[in-house]
Amino acid sequence: MATGDGVSMVNIILKESHKHVPDTIQVVKRSVYWARYVDWSLTTPLLLMDLSFLAGLSGANILVTVVADLIMILTGLFAAFGNQESVKWGYYAMGCAAYLVIIYQLAVHGRAMAMAKDSKTGNFFQAIAGFTLVLWTVYPIIWGIADGSRNIGVDAEIICYAVLDVLAKPVFGFWLLFTHDSMPSSQVSLDGFWSHGLGKEGSIRVGDDDEGA
Repeated sequence: MATGDGVSMVNIILKESHKHVPDTIQVVKRSVYWARYVDWSLTTPLLLMDLSFLAGLSGANILVTVVADLIMILTGLFAAFGNQESVKWGYYAMGCAAYLVIIYQLAVHGRAMAMAKDSKTGNFFQAIAGFTLVLWTVYPIIWGIADGSRNIGVDAEIICYAVLDVLAKPVFGFWLLFTHDSMPSSQVSLDGFWSHGLGKEGSIRVGDDDEGA
């Protein structure tokens, strides 16, 4: 994107109605960096799968979470390219609804599955999932004040997204890897994975105490 690739110009039509004079139409041009949406569509499902495997979600729950994630990103892209306010905010609302599905899957199903393993796994999942969801909640806020209402410029938008991406990806990844590395190794069993999730005996365990040693 720094080289000028992955960006398009969008013409946003703003119409104002007046009582005694003809309606006025204003065309606002704004750059849309669509490459970031391509990046998010590839990376965010992987982040969600990391959290899902950590919690031990079933394949069905993971599928719902990933599909909701892709819908959220696609509707965000459609909203960014919308040339009318009603279209932009309509797609934005759809994306927010899809995000609520992700929150539900992680905060309700994910937390319950993680806590059912052991307290250390549950506490770690709550910490890293909470960290992720807080960061992800900031993304639609930035979109709303940048692409949506255009209260901040494109440069400020780029900086905000760059900071969020660093926190949501490298920081998240190092935290997850270092925690796994400092705790007993684990294996993943896929027996009954689709309907029941990762079983307790073969699940990803983070920080289990050695029992029966």
